[in-house]
Amino acid sequence: MMERRDKVNYYLDLAETVSKRSTCIRRKYGAVIVKNDEVIATGYVGAPRGRKNCTDAGTCIRQEMKIPRGERYELCRSVHAEMNAIISAPRDKMIGSDMYLAGVDAQTGEYIPNSNSCSMCKRVIINAGIERVYIRDDADEYRMIQVQDWIDNDESLDGVRGY
Repeated sequence: MMERRDKVNYYLDLAETVSKRSTCIRRKYGAVIVKNDEVIATGYVGAPRGRKNCTDAGTCIRQEMKIPRGERYELCRSVHAEMNAIISAPRDKMIGSDMYLAGVDAQTGEYIPNSNSCSMCKRVIINAGIERVYIRDDADEYRMIQVQDWIDNDESLDGVRGY
């Protein structure tokens, strides 16, 4: 008999499926917001509605400028998966919810090691009222972050860059 998938990996599997819609040529991320075992919203990385996607343009300015991950996102054409999910969710349903985040390298398809939300997404997640973020490390392993930790350990006060 096949073993039933645990609930966290079930939602991370959904986030990984959502990531397949990403239009970034560097990273494919998917985010799923869940509250009381109900999917509230999903989001993936992509250019704002109506603008040309990076996959269509065939170029990434951050890649051309050799900018490390986690830095200079104001230059990025895309809206991140976390923000797209939050934009699609009603605030009252996000308060106390969980976010599931899965990301893979667009070129290799491999999971992104030590991935995390960028500093801008962290701020938006905090203000949305999300309590926990689960981040996939591989097909079965993940980390759980209490959003309160991002509030208590504010990297923006120390000028920490990247993740």
